[in-house]
Amino acid sequence: MSIIELISQPWHWAVSGVGIVFVMFLLLWFGGEFGASANLRTMCAIGGAGKKVDFFNFNWKGQVWNLVFISSAILGGYLATTVFASPEPVQIAESTKEYLQTVGVDTPETIEEGFGYVPKEIFSVDNFFNLKNILLLVIGGFFVGFGARYAGGCTSGHAISGLSNLQLPSLIAVVGFFIGGLLVAWLVLPAILPL
Repeated sequence: MSIIELISQPWHWAVSGVGIVFVMFLLLWFGGEFGASANLRTMCAIGGAGKKVDFFNFNWKGQVWNLVFISSAILGGYLATTVFASPEPVQIAESTKEYLQTVGVDTPETIEEGFGYVPKEIFSVDNFFNLKNILLLVIGGFFVGFGARYAGGCTSGHAISGLSNLQLPSLIAVVGFFIGGLLVAWLVLPAILPL
């Protein structure tokens, strides 16, 4: 078995968990804090937004490591879906497939139909210019961006970094993220996806 075949096989979820623990240990050891949404602030500061808005006026050079981290995550995601892609579509429980079909979302059965990580009914290039999908993406993006800023960080920052530091605000934020996610998944999406 080649190294690419080995890497392309499905791995146990614990491998990711150990990797996250290792990264968090290094971040805590060197005094860093993990959070993907902080990169947008850093990029705005690099672009000169600090001259007009005080929020972006900070020493962004101390956050370059976070830009390297998020760039590596993007590169890793690209490699995982191209070079090291599993030959099989993502495994989805039958009950989940049946539920998704009731709200107008099909799941792939073959590799030619897609990998199944994101619904093609919303995220495919063919559907990008559909008004409903544009509204879903813009409004959803606004809520995610506003929520991350209002909560003082994104889900990854609070759930991984904040909880590992035993921060009560992070626990409150994570509980809020889960409640919001459940409400959207069970009440909002079923109401708007079949339209």
